[in-house]
Parts: sequence; C-alpha cells; structure tokens
Amino acid sequence: MAMAVEGGGTLSEIFQTAKKLLLRARDGVERLERLESSTSSGGLDSPELSFTVKKDISQIQSLCAEMDRLWRLIAAKPQRDLWKRKVEQVAEEAESLKQSLDRYFSRNQKRMREAQERAELLGRANGESAHVLRIFDEEAQAMQSVQNSKRMLQESLSTGSAILSKYSEQRERLKNAQRKALDVLNTVGLSNSVLRLIERRNRVDRWIKYVGMLITLAIMYFLVSWNR
Repeated sequence: MAMAVEGGGTLSEIFQTAKKLLLRARDGVERLERLESSTSSGGLDSPELSFTVKKDISQIQSLCAEMDRLWRLIAAKPQRDLWKRKVEQVAEEAESLKQSLDRYFSRNQKRMREAQERAELLGRANGESAHVLRIFDEEAQAMQSVQNSKRMLQESLSTGSAILSKYSEQRERLKNAQRKALDVLNTVGLSNSVLRLIERRNRVDRWIKYVGMLITLAIMYFLVSWNR
C-alpha cells in the first residue's frame, strides 16, 4: 500500500527520490576523497561539490523524517516493518555519508590551519632572515666605514710624511744657502778691510805728496832768496 505525501508523491516515490539522492551523495563523497588523496591536485578542495553533497544529505535526512512518519501510518504490519527497514537503511547510509563528509571537512580545516601556520612560520622566518640580513648589512657598512677611516688615516700619514720630508729638504737647502751667504759676507767683510786699508794708504800718500811739494817749494823759495 502506497501512502500519499502532502505536497505530492507517495512513500514509494519519496523513497526512490531519496535513493537517487543517496547515490549522488555517495558519488560526491567519493570524488571529494579522491581529490583529497590525489597528489596531482595537491589535496585541493572543491567547495561547490562539497556544498552540493551536504545539501543532498540534508535533503535525504528530511525525506527520511517524512518517510518515518509515513511508514508508521501503514496498517499492515508486514508492510510497515518492510518500510521501516528500508527507511532505516536509507537513514543509516545518509548518516554514514554525513559522518564521512564531516570528517572530510575536519581534515580540510586541519589542512587549512596547517597551511596558515606554515605561512606564518615562513613569514616569521623571512622576517628573521631579513632582520639577520639587515644586521649583517649594518655590520658590513660599519666595517666598510672603519676601512675607509683607516685608509684616510694612512693617506693623511703619508701626506704628513711627504710634507715633513719636503720641509727637511727645504731646511737643508736653507742651511746651504745660509752657509753660502756667510761665506759671501765673510768675503765682503775682508774686501772692505782691504779697501779701507787702501784708502788710508792713499790718504797718507796724498799727505806725503802735499808735504813733499810744500818742502820743495820752501827749498826753492829759500834758494831763490839766498841767491839774491
């Protein structure tokens, strides 16, 4: 005896609809599990498929609830017991698929958390690596600055040494010039003494000449006067 369902359909029709949905949901769960274990897809999720499977299982459970109400209305006990076993079988399989889907969702969420944790760890590792690289870069810059300072100091020392060497050479040249100047001055001093001596001799000679002339004139005057 087939019981009519409010809104259309008998218990048998509802059962057939539930079986079709059950087959589709089972196929969907298997496809999700294959995707999960596939190495080529890397365990990728299929949101559309998982949503469809979940919707089918929910609809099957709703149909099971309706069929559970209808089989209780069957008057004949043998048919009632038969429909009870059929409905319970569909409900059990729907529950099994629901548990499989829930486990799939749980594993998928776990993979997402692990992927997020890996990304965070990688981000922190990259951040620490960047920090270490920044430290190394700062140390390298400090070493470069020290090398530059050392090179500048060496250049300054070399320049100072060259300047001191030049000053030493100039001092030696000044000493030589001073010695030559002293020699010249000594020579000039000796020449001046000779000149003064010559001038003094000249003056003496002139006086002698003048005196001799005066004496000669005096003698001549005396002789002239004597002859008169």
